[in-house]
Amino acid sequence: MGRYVVRRLLQMVPVFVGSTLLIFLMVNVMGDPVAGLCGERACDPATAAQLRREFGLDKPVWQQYLTYMGNVFTGDFGTAFNGQKVTELMGTAFPVTIRLTIVAVLFEIVIGITLGVVTGLRRGRPVDTVVLLITLVVISIPTFVTGLLLQLLLGVKWAWIEPSVSPQAPFGELIVPGLVLASVSLAYVTRLTRTAIAENKRADYVRTAVAKGLPRRRVIVRHLLRNSLIPVVTFIGTDIGALMGGAIVTERIFNIHGVGYQLYQGILRQNTQTVVGFVTVLVLVFLLANLLVDLLYAVLDPRIRYV
Repeated sequence: MGRYVVRRLLQMVPVFVGSTLLIFLMVNVMGDPVAGLCGERACDPATAAQLRREFGLDKPVWQQYLTYMGNVFTGDFGTAFNGQKVTELMGTAFPVTIRLTIVAVLFEIVIGITLGVVTGLRRGRPVDTVVLLITLVVISIPTFVTGLLLQLLLGVKWAWIEPSVSPQAPFGELIVPGLVLASVSLAYVTRLTRTAIAENKRADYVRTAVAKGLPRRRVIVRHLLRNSLIPVVTFIGTDIGALMGGAIVTERIFNIHGVGYQLYQGILRQNTQTVVGFVTVLVLVFLLANLLVDLLYAVLDPRIRYV
């Protein structure tokens, strides 16, 4: 196991470098970031040249990237155009988005897997049909529509929640935004679990467990569910990074100042340091989540061994 982890960590290095290089190049072709610093009026040539020298924008792109990566490995993600350190923005934004992601993942695990198990065991029955229709509707509706609708009904019309989340963003205020963020993924988790349960229910090891007279609860939890969770764990593991990076719409709707909000502001103001810094951390989240998923395979299925 240890050798496998080391090998995977070494494989992450070229993936991390390639991903950050691609992001850096894409962000640098968005436009001239200096133009956004002077407001509606164009910067005079002297001021523009000074700003480019100050932020290192007068150097070739490859040299900017090497300088940036060298600083990243020392914990320096650069300075935003407003003079604030990007690490300071991360310190306020990432805890909020992490709490929002935790709420969303809990919804996926608790509701998605539970509905998947129920419908998988009762495939073809009315409850299965109803859940399939509901998940199809959820998948078909864009997140911004779901978010705005819940905000209007629960926050404005019925006043059950605050329409906007407070700057502290406690867990209690993140329940509805977390449900909105997890809605589409929750529907996919339900369908994945349903399919896996329905297929494994007919497997030989399940028939053997039933023939031995094991209690139904133990057969489902110990044998059927454990082996059916592998595709679900794969989806949830890779979805963690997607939830954190894809929270822009949800955070804008509920006025949550997290990663999505900072990315939106960075793209809007063409603030390359902020965008590249935040996306660099999200790439690390994706890579570590994939490694964790691979390690969980061996826990769920004893037949899987890493050497």
